[in-house]
Amino acid sequence: MFRSLHMKLVLILVLLIVSIMAVVGTFLINGVNTFYLDNFYDQIAGTFGTSEESSIVPTLEEAAEKNGEQGLMDVLSALAPKLGINDYRNYYILSGEGYFMAGSNVPLGAELERTSNVIAAMAGNVGDRSSAVGRVMDFAVPIDGGDQQYIIYIVDDKREISDLSGRFLQIVMQAMMFGLLAAILLSFLLSKTITTPIERITEGAQSIAEGNFDQKLGVQSTDEIGELTESFNDMARQLKNTVGEVQGERDKLSTLFLHMTDGVAAFSTDGTLIHMNPATENLLGVRFEHSLTFDEMFADLDMPENDESAVRSFMTSEITRFGRVLSITLAPYGALDGEGGVIAVIHDVTEQRKLDEARREFVANVSHELRTPLTNIRSYTETLYDAVGELPIETEKQFLGVIGSESERMARIVTDLLTLSRLDYGRMDLRMTRFKLADMLRNVANAMKLTAEDSGHELLVDTPDKLPELMGDRERLEQVVVNILSNAVKYTPAGGHIRLSAREISGERVRIMVEDDGVGIPQEDVPRLFERFYRVDKARSREAGGTGLGLAIAKEIVQQHEGRITLASEYGKGTTVSIILPLGLTPDAEEKQ
Repeated sequence: MFRSLHMKLVLILVLLIVSIMAVVGTFLINGVNTFYLDNFYDQIAGTFGTSEESSIVPTLEEAAEKNGEQGLMDVLSALAPKLGINDYRNYYILSGEGYFMAGSNVPLGAELERTSNVIAAMAGNVGDRSSAVGRVMDFAVPIDGGDQQYIIYIVDDKREISDLSGRFLQIVMQAMMFGLLAAILLSFLLSKTITTPIERITEGAQSIAEGNFDQKLGVQSTDEIGELTESFNDMARQLKNTVGEVQGERDKLSTLFLHMTDGVAAFSTDGTLIHMNPATENLLGVRFEHSLTFDEMFADLDMPENDESAVRSFMTSEITRFGRVLSITLAPYGALDGEGGVIAVIHDVTEQRKLDEARREFVANVSHELRTPLTNIRSYTETLYDAVGELPIETEKQFLGVIGSESERMARIVTDLLTLSRLDYGRMDLRMTRFKLADMLRNVANAMKLTAEDSGHELLVDTPDKLPELMGDRERLEQVVVNILSNAVKYTPAGGHIRLSAREISGERVRIMVEDDGVGIPQEDVPRLFERFYRVDKARSREAGGTGLGLAIAKEIVQQHEGRITLASEYGKGTTVSIILPLGLTPDAEEKQ
């Protein structure tokens, strides 16, 4: 109950009022006692006199010598008004030994106690001291009556003080009650004024803790609470912006993490799987389960044993899964005292390894292709040099013919390599023009007709006159068709048939086909025919003067025209090459890079 600020404020104000009234009441009652005590002794001392000229003691002594205690009674009766004698205050005549002899109230006189003042008067001194907490206020003065010693004793029983103190206490209690009622009402109002804004701020903080950052509290005042409310609104606004930015970054990371092609898996320090993205599941062939561990997922990973530095730094290794080469990079995160872990980044490097292998094979093929003609040229040149004038002229011409042929072969290889390099780097200039496809194919067929006939082949052309015009680089496309026809002629036995045809497809594309009934290609070699320097029969290809780059160049040129080239073959029955080109290719102003 008293844990709330509201009740604490009420309790504090109530205790404050009670404390103040208690202190005030105490001071009032003590003040009344002190006032009456001082007034009593001032009045008595003023009556009896403080000097020999004003002292009444000689008069009392003279009356005592003449008439004894009766004389004293007469004088005291006359002084009764000055002494304030009433129902609360009386005078008494005591013997020198302190025994009662006469007085204004005989019944009470018989019950008098010997106070310190009476004892002082019995010793011959004036007794004029009383304590504020004493039961009575009294005054005792010794009187020498000649043969008899007397003590004049004035005593007040403090009943008037008690009555007045009780009245004061009653007034204080009544005032305290009214003060408490007023304090409770005011404290409720004050506490509500203070706690209501704090309660609103508390509710707003709880709402923010639940994720509702649109809270805006009304500012009811310009005091410290108002400033606190404004600060709270600013905090909520800044927190909303910050959380929004953090959420945005988190969404970006989550999207990146979800759709990235590299696999990412996080593990705790004990090797338990915490999280992994879909790419990890695809690359490793596993499904996310909390029971999976690092050792289960990477059992074949080459890990250094008992190497603390390896755990604290990056480490990269490779594994093979499902025919794919995967590069695994391990990186620690967090602390090494149990609060961190390890992140594994999985990258599929299969294509990279294939490219590396293809690059090595390409270099080896280029070296081999260039070395063969260079060796022949060198051999024949050395022979001619060593036997100058000794060889028949026909032999020399034959040697020079071989040297020229090998030189042309090297030139073709270098030219094809330069063409592929330009195509790879986008530096091949395609001079785009609109031309009649049928005319271009007939020209190519006419150029290849003699070559085909020399090899004993029949070259058929099936190109309708209504073929649409094509946008492209005519020279390069002619090169593609010539390369394909040349291969058909080379790899078709004598007496074979070669067919060149073209058809429009759906008014948007055109298909060019070269069909032969030659030796065909084994099925396992078909996917690699467009690779550079790849040959099915290397010996026969070199005999025919091929470089192994014709189909690779043809594919690049067709792709530069946004087209597609495919090859279908059955070993021993023939081969069909299809080229599909778009009709609506948009030309540049001059040429297309």
